Amino acid sequence: MSKNEDNVGILNVYASFNNTIANVTDLTGNTIGRISGGQITKHDRMRANPTIAMFIAKKVQDICRDYRINTLYVRMKGQTGATGIGPGAHAIVRTLTKEGFKILSMSETTAVARGGPKKKGGRRGRRV
Repeated sequence: MSKNEDNVGILNVYASFNNTIANVTDLTGNTIGRISGGQITKHDRMRANPTIAMFIAKKVQDICRDYRINTLYVRMKGQTGATGIGPGAHAIVRTLTKEGFKILSMSETTAVARGGPKKKGGRRGRRV
């Protein structure tokens, strides 16, 4: 392996308003490492905090250093049906770029509910 060869990985970030989970995989999808907000802090209310997300990014950096990964594809995912991605996702990406990682692409992979289970209220709808 030459000195300037880039090892590429995929960073899957799940950021809801309750927690932030980062999962590092290789290009075939095999998990290399996984870290969540609950592993960093003991306070439930702090798990989705951008400050905790910075510590998650430092752990991701350690995982990537062990496998000599310096280039990442980033996939961000929010909670299905929520208004957006949680506050931790952007903090992770910002911290990793400051640490010198090259980010090739960022994509949002949040699931969109289409239809779903039947609403309550019967045939004529809910009457007040």
